[in-house]
Parts: sequence; structure tokens; C-alpha cells
Amino acid sequence: MTHQQPGKPDGTPSRRRFSPLVIVVGVVVVIALVLLAILVGTWLRPGPSLPPQSQSQSSAPSTSGFPPRPSSQPADCPDVQVISVPGTWESKSTDDPYRPTFNPNSLMLKVTGPLASSIPGSRADIWTTPYVAQLSNPVAIPPDGQASYEKSRTEGYDKSVAQIKKVYERCKLTGFVLMGFSQGAVIAGDIAAEIGAGKLIPAENVLGVGLISDPRREPGDARTVGPNPPGVGVEVAYGGFSFGSLSLRGEREGGFGAVKDRTVSLCGTKDPICNQPKDIFQVGEMTKTLPELQKVLTGNSHALYATTADWNLGGQTATQWMQGWARGVIDKAPKPPHS
Repeated sequence: MTHQQPGKPDGTPSRRRFSPLVIVVGVVVVIALVLLAILVGTWLRPGPSLPPQSQSQSSAPSTSGFPPRPSSQPADCPDVQVISVPGTWESKSTDDPYRPTFNPNSLMLKVTGPLASSIPGSRADIWTTPYVAQLSNPVAIPPDGQASYEKSRTEGYDKSVAQIKKVYERCKLTGFVLMGFSQGAVIAGDIAAEIGAGKLIPAENVLGVGLISDPRREPGDARTVGPNPPGVGVEVAYGGFSFGSLSLRGEREGGFGAVKDRTVSLCGTKDPICNQPKDIFQVGEMTKTLPELQKVLTGNSHALYATTADWNLGGQTATQWMQGWARGVIDKAPKPPHS
């Protein structure tokens, strides 16, 4: 993955004053570069399957506002429904949710592929959200032809929610595991936050939420696994910024609510998408921010979660750990009786 680097200072102290227009353009370019760092997973093969990770869960949240839980469900209902949301440029709207082929190197396929090949569909149904998964550069000249971030994440959210509601409508006892990477982590995380706030489906139906490089990450909002960088996601750092079709929403109000205890978040220390200084969005500091941010972006850490270069837990890559965690959640999930 390559990045177009912002211009570097020549080392000579400058006494030029930046006009308001130059500062605004600088801010837009910085944010476009940060968001364009959301790219595909690495081309390295995933490691072997790992043993399940331990996970504690609190007592089931209230199901107030939802129909009473039945004592059984139809025999064709899976015990567990996995919803996996790929990152930017790792999917397309017409991809097959059960056999996604658009990007064979999708980071999330390194997690879901081994699960789908080793767990019977009756135990866990593995569904990958097909969405446009793009991110246009709002300052590209000429326009790059990509779908806007707003359109892309909205489509991913809507399709994921539609599948969740479809399964829940028929299978009230099925448990859900939500996972996502990068833009997909925004989508999966936003859905988890909605459920945690008492919307969409009962929170007790959520068995686990796994997020890799969440652009809306805030330390303390979820159980951090591996490194615990002090920064926040790029959408939080630049929260409220809006330019053309690009808007950054900031933090998730209320966090993950009732599903916080079963939400895990993975973030590499050098990943600018999930680890930004919280106060970076200061116009008066642009001359310092540009060079520092350029160094971070050229490190290309956002695409390294299938390696141990920037995220490592006992020799495991992020994708290996997430696969083991998901397998453990599925293994411990209840087996609802069939009617």
C-alpha cells in the first residue's frame, strides 16, 4: 500500500504566515490521507487456528420492548449467527455473503474462512456483509470515482442490520457474533452500540463483538486486547469535521452500553486509524501536525494485522487471536432446543 506524502519542510525555519484558506486546505488533505490509510489486509497467509480465549459475560440484560423469548426455535435456525464486516476495498455490493470472492486477501477472511470451513452451518452461520466498501478522496482532482465514506458505511450498516433482523425475526434464540475491520469495525461497532442501547435486537442475544482497528475507538469503551495505545480513533480525533461528502461523527454516545462486557477491541500502537492524539485537530498546530502525521502514515501499520509487526500477543497476530476468540465464543454458546 502506498500513500501520497504531504510536502515536507526543507529544514529551514519559516516565517511565512498561513492564510485561512491554506490552513483549511491543509486540514482537509490531512484528514483525507488519514482516511485513505484504511486499506486492504496484507497478503500474508493467516497462521493456524488457535485455542479459544477466555471471556467472561455478565448476566443477560433486560429484553424490555422485545417479544418474550420462546422455549424453542425452528430446526433450520443456527445456534450462532456470525456477521463479519470487511474493511475498505475488501468487499463490493454484489459479493456473495457466504462465499465472498471480491478480495481474496480481505483481512476478515483470515478470521471467518477457517471458522466456516471447520464449524457446521447448523452451529454457526458465517455471513459476510456485501457492501460498496469504498472511500472517496474529497479533494481528488479529478474526482476518483469512489463512493463516499458516508454512502459506503451507510450501505454496510443497513445491509448488516437487515440480515440481523431477518435472522432474529425467525430465530429468537440464536446468538450473534459481530466482527469488523477498519470501516467494517465502524459499522459493526455502531450496530453493537445500538443493540447495547436497547435497539434492534435484545442485548442478551449478542454473544460477542470483535473490532480490529476501530476508527471510533476510545480506550475504556471495550475490553482492549493486546497493546493499549493511549490515543483514539480518527473519527473521534477529528469528530465533527465535515467537508463535502466526508463527515466524521466523533465518539459513540453511550459507548457499547449493555454489550460492553462482551466487546473486544484490537489496535496497533502505530496504526493512525485507531490511535490518534485526541487533541490533534487544532488548526493552529498544523505546521507541526503535518510532518508528524506524515511519519505515521508512511509506516503503513494499518494493513499489518495479519502480521506481528504492530500487534502481537504472545506471538499471535490480530487475525489469529480474533479467530481463536470467535471460536471460543461459538464453542461456549448455548444450543437452543428446536421445535
